[in-house]
Amino acid sequence: MPPQTSVSDSLITDLSKIVGHQYVIWKPEDLLVYEYDGSIDKAMPQAVVLPSTSDEVSEIVRTANRHGAYIVARGAGTSLSGGAVALRNSVIIALTRLTKLIEVDPENRVAIVEPGMINLHLSEKVSHLGLFYAPDPASQKTCTIGGNIGENAGGPHCLALGVTTNHVLGLEVVLADGSLTWFGGTERESTGYDLRGVFVGSEGTLGIVTKIAVRLLPKPELIHSMLAAFTTMDAASNTVSEIIAGGMVPSALEMMDRNTIDAVEPFYHPGYPVEAQAVLIIEVDGLKESVEEQTEAIIEICNKNGAMEIREANDEESRTKLWETRKGAIGAYGSIAPTYYLVDGVVPRTKLREVLRQVDQIAAELQITVANVFHAGDGNIHPAILFNERKPEEVKQAILAGSRILEACVAAGGALSGEHGIGIEKQAYMPLVFNEDDLEAMAGLRKAFIGESPDKAPIDVPSLEERFNPGKVFPGGAVHGEAYGITDKSFRPTGTQDWQ
Repeated sequence: MPPQTSVSDSLITDLSKIVGHQYVIWKPEDLLVYEYDGSIDKAMPQAVVLPSTSDEVSEIVRTANRHGAYIVARGAGTSLSGGAVALRNSVIIALTRLTKLIEVDPENRVAIVEPGMINLHLSEKVSHLGLFYAPDPASQKTCTIGGNIGENAGGPHCLALGVTTNHVLGLEVVLADGSLTWFGGTERESTGYDLRGVFVGSEGTLGIVTKIAVRLLPKPELIHSMLAAFTTMDAASNTVSEIIAGGMVPSALEMMDRNTIDAVEPFYHPGYPVEAQAVLIIEVDGLKESVEEQTEAIIEICNKNGAMEIREANDEESRTKLWETRKGAIGAYGSIAPTYYLVDGVVPRTKLREVLRQVDQIAAELQITVANVFHAGDGNIHPAILFNERKPEEVKQAILAGSRILEACVAAGGALSGEHGIGIEKQAYMPLVFNEDDLEAMAGLRKAFIGESPDKAPIDVPSLEERFNPGKVFPGGAVHGEAYGITDKSFRPTGTQDWQ
C-alpha cells in the first residue's frame, strides 16, 4: 500500500530495501509515538527507520543524503531538552534494535556495546564479574547508552564517579557522508586530538554512534546509604556544604523538597516526617573502614544541622527501597499536575540556597508550582515546573519560568546545563554564556566531522554540515514551545539575541 503522506514514495522504498518493510514507519498514526521525547517540545518526523547493524546505519545515511533528508538519531526518547525531536521533517534513525553486549574484557575492565543497550542492563550483564557501569541517570531503566553519549548524561552518582564522558573510551561513528570510523579505542590513553571527547555531548549533531567502548568499575567493598529529613531547605543545604567542606566526596548526595515529597508519598509510601521540608539521600562507598568513618562523620553533620530523622541502609534491598523515591520522583509528579518541564541548570554549591530562593520567588510571582529534586553535591539543580499543557496560559508561564530560572543560574556563576543538553530548550539562551565568536567556532567544528565522498573528493559542505539533528543547540534553530503556539521571543532571558 503506498504512503498516504507527503513523504517520498521513493525514500520509503529505498529505506525498506535496507532494513525490510516492517522496520520502516511512515503512516501518520504510527509516527505519533516518535513526535515526542521527554521534553515539552514536539515535531512529527517524515519517517522512522530501525536498523540492526552499523552497516545498515551507514547505508541509511547515504540514502537519506541522496534524497536530501535530514537525520535524527534516537534511542529511548528520554531526552529532556528536545534532543530527540525531529525538526525539519527529518528521518529518525531509531537505534533500539542495536542492543548487543559485543564484548567484555574483565581483566582490563572494558566492554563494547551497541548504542541501543539500556543503561541499567549493562551493569546487570557484568554484575557477576564484580563490575558495574557508573553513569546512572534517573531514567537508567529506560534510557540508552547511545542517548547518554549524545547528552553526556550524568546521574546521582556522578558527584564522585563522573559523567558519561569519563567512562567512554572509544566510539564507532557514522559520519555525515555515511562513512564509518572510530574515535578513541579500548585503551584509557590515546594520542592526538580527543575526538571521542568532542563527540560525547554533541547532541547527535556530529554523527551517529554505532558501537561504544566503555570502562567498567569494580564494585565497591561496601556501600552505605543514608536518608536525612530536615525542617528547612536551609538546613539541608548547609548539610551539603559542610559534608563537602569536611573533605568528603560521597558517591551520591541528592535532595528533594516538600513538593517532591508530596508527589512520591502516594506512590512509594516512604513515610517521611510531615514537617520535613527537605530530604537528603547520601551514599558513601569504598573500603569498609573508610565508609564507616565517613558515615559517622556525615551523621554527625546531619544531627548538627537539626536532622529530624536519619535512616540507614547497607544491604541491596534496603538501599533499593531508600532510593526508589529519588529514582521515581519525576514520574510521580503526575500526582500534582499532568505535565512537567524539568529545568537543568548548574550553580556553585555556595550559591545553591540563594538560587533555590530565587526559584521560589519566580514560582510565587508567576503563580506556578515548582518541585525540586536535584544533585545537590555538584550544584546541578532540576526545578520541575508543573502545569497542564492543555491550558495555553500555563504553558507560557512554564516556559517563562524556565527562562528566568536559567538566567538566575548563569547570573550566579553557573551553567545552562549539567546533563540534559541544550537541544531546543536552551538554544536561545546560549548568548548568555557564549559570545558570537564562541558560537561560530563551535558551529565550525561540525565541518570536521562531515567525512568525504567515496572518490576522496571533499563533500559539498553546505549540504551536509547540518544533516544530523538540525535546528538544535545553536540560537535560531527553533523556538522553545512552538508546538504550543509560542512563536515570539518574549520568553527569552534579557540580553539574548538571535545568532546566525
